[in-house]
Amino acid sequence: MLSYKEALDYLGSLINYEKKVDFTYNQRLFNLERTRTILRELGNPHLFLKAIHIAGTKGKGSTAAIAASILDAAGYKVGLYTSPHLISPRERIKIGNILISKEEFSSYLTKVKSAVEGIEYNANPLHPTFFEVYTALAFLYFHQKKVDIAVIEVGLGGRLDATNVIWPLVEVITPISIDHTQQLGTEIISIAKEKAGIIKPQSKVIISSQEEEVLSLLQEICQEKQAKYYLVGKDIKFKLIKATPTYQKFEVAGLLQSYPLLFLPLAGEHQLWNATTAIGVVELLPDFGFRVSREHIKQGLKKVKWVGRIQIISREPITLIDCAHNASSAQVLAKFLRDFYADRKLVLVIAVLKNKDVEGIAKALCPLADKVIATSVNSPRALPTKDLFTKIKRYCHTEPLMEENVKNAIDKARETARKKGIVCITGSVYLVGEALLNLKRGEKNCQC
Repeated sequence: MLSYKEALDYLGSLINYEKKVDFTYNQRLFNLERTRTILRELGNPHLFLKAIHIAGTKGKGSTAAIAASILDAAGYKVGLYTSPHLISPRERIKIGNILISKEEFSSYLTKVKSAVEGIEYNANPLHPTFFEVYTALAFLYFHQKKVDIAVIEVGLGGRLDATNVIWPLVEVITPISIDHTQQLGTEIISIAKEKAGIIKPQSKVIISSQEEEVLSLLQEICQEKQAKYYLVGKDIKFKLIKATPTYQKFEVAGLLQSYPLLFLPLAGEHQLWNATTAIGVVELLPDFGFRVSREHIKQGLKKVKWVGRIQIISREPITLIDCAHNASSAQVLAKFLRDFYADRKLVLVIAVLKNKDVEGIAKALCPLADKVIATSVNSPRALPTKDLFTKIKRYCHTEPLMEENVKNAIDKARETARKKGIVCITGSVYLVGEALLNLKRGEKNCQC
């Protein structure tokens, strides 16, 4: 069996499009048949899974985590597969709230590696990607652990994503916006078509808040495939009761019943959309033999954990992290900062990847900050600090500072904000991961 280090080294040897900027999203590079071939060698574990499949640009990870938490509260054994990770690759695979162990990670990856090598010995080289191998690992693990249901987040796009080999009970389309333009296109409709590729014939679909033209497209696709769809905001609605920087209280008028006075330990109005979407999902599951009560929903929402999304990780000064890596998410974060911290001195620590909408992120956030510190994360996709400085300075009140080292940037920001200010660390999932490590919160937050 592979050791844990050998398992990580094997994954690291595979092509990983999460670390690449320039590549084409097509059937040669993203080939579902490669994933199916590996899974066939493993006994087709994905065909035995009852699953929820979630695609979208924003909120798909949060929606997945909330749905999984509700099902866990209902007493089901729930697998959760999400990406990317903040610190440890093991964060991507959970049962309940427990990460796959290092021993299990190594053992199951050994089986997947053997399957790949067996295929390559008897046929042409397969050359699977990091995400294809990891997805096979997740499906094999969930099947052999006999989960009752798996909640699966799409990686990139949807149509050609390795997770799209499953036939789920319910599909979810969370809000779609502009992102991954080099791969999915620069127009929101082209992006939406790729995301909608997860919708199966005669299935059940929950659709969250969308731009009008995207919603029309999704409705048309559902009608063509004779898929029954339900709209969050129309068929299932929420009403905010109380919002704070760390939690929210709200009520939902669902597909089956009403849910008064729900508590959600996640901040931001967008999380109410995500929570309502998750409630819509579990309300469809009785058709498949799952029973989820009003109390299960209440307790599942109350206990949900999702690290790095508008999360306060320390105080004096208040230090907030958020994975806002596109313009739309940055606008959501900006609204949160205006709503709750307009009277405080704001110091922004920002790092962005090369293929992201740097100016869109900067336009939303930099005008709110008293001081901006540009930095760069440890990734081959990272935008160099100097380039980031050049792109964002026009949106800043004062000239941004440049700090190559993330830890030094955070230390400088906390020093500048003093006790009564606020530090906001954002712009990249990678930056949030490094911030958690540097602030010595990583182990507590993600059980690495």
